[in-house]
Amino acid sequence: MKTYIPSIFSIAAIYLFSACSHTTHSDEDHPEVNENHSIITLTEVQAQNMGLITDVLRQRNLGEYVEANGQLEVPPQNEASVTAIIGANVTSIKVIEGDKIDKDQVLAYLSHPDLIKVQTDYINTWSQMDYVEQDYERQQKLYDENVSSGREFQRAKSEFLTKQGQLKGLESQLKMMGLSIEKIQKGQLYDLVPVRSPIEGYVRMVNVKTGQFVQPQTEMFEIVNIDHIHADFMVFEKDIHRVKKGQKIEFVVATLKDKTLRATIHSVGKAFEQDPKAIHLHAEIENKEGVLIPGMYVRGKILTSENYVLTIASDGLVEQDGKNYIFMASKNSDGKSLEWQFEPVEVSVGLKSEEYAEVKPMAEFGENQRFAQNNAYTLIAELMKEESEHSH
Repeated sequence: MKTYIPSIFSIAAIYLFSACSHTTHSDEDHPEVNENHSIITLTEVQAQNMGLITDVLRQRNLGEYVEANGQLEVPPQNEASVTAIIGANVTSIKVIEGDKIDKDQVLAYLSHPDLIKVQTDYINTWSQMDYVEQDYERQQKLYDENVSSGREFQRAKSEFLTKQGQLKGLESQLKMMGLSIEKIQKGQLYDLVPVRSPIEGYVRMVNVKTGQFVQPQTEMFEIVNIDHIHADFMVFEKDIHRVKKGQKIEFVVATLKDKTLRATIHSVGKAFEQDPKAIHLHAEIENKEGVLIPGMYVRGKILTSENYVLTIASDGLVEQDGKNYIFMASKNSDGKSLEWQFEPVEVSVGLKSEEYAEVKPMAEFGENQRFAQNNAYTLIAELMKEESEHSH
């Protein structure tokens, strides 16, 4: 719907970004003005050069809020530090940082002469167990029948328990290394020890190199599962009474500058951080998008009251001669190229925040009608400049 605009917008031509300049421009640099003297026409290239953003007017909450900063985190059970079980050399590395991996996937292989020794020790001990166990059972039977002395029975029992302990110890070592006991019992010895991931997720850090000797418990890899990533915010003492479980949070991260993410407070901390004096809020993210990595800085607003109103971005609103205007945007094609048209529409203004303003247009329009979300001051300045030139 076209909106009548006062005569201050009556102009014949418009030259974007040329105020106070005598530089000669080609025709392609100049937007045009419609015959009704209130519609600015831009080519697609001109709109892109200006960085113009268009969107529909959206309902947003401009109620009261508490500002809070924090960072993205994952629960402890979704992070893993993968260590070396034995002192060994890194034979090969099968992943790089950023790789997506499954639980029990092989990350690297280790090798060391002690690896063969522990397997042969196990086979020898395991093969001796039959004889030791049979001897123990025989001596126990003789002892119970008062045929043999207690000394022989105690010897057999001690030897059996010792071998049994040794076998279980070696078996535990082999299982910790991820080696198959059944295969080793069949004489299939392993030359390499696989290092496996205890969880699924992504490789965050690789801390070893091929050929490096690693000590037992050396941290080789860091794994993180970001499926359950959440936001932790810090709230200062003066605002604690205003926040509670269930409240909504709108926040932004550096990797998604033009996207507002939403979260819900899941829990409120009960202990103060002393420097600065603040408590932690744990918030579950509702619309996870883009690259969200633990440790990323987040900046948000905890919505303590709700008041949803029709809004436009602050840069899409301009005041002129005591009246407020936004620019209705439409896209047309002449069959050869696309053109943008922007028509100023008078609005009344209500609530405001740093980023958005409540607007009440004086005219009706479709719910899918788009409006310029930025450069409103540039557009109005050019209109005024051209009106001044036209009046002369």
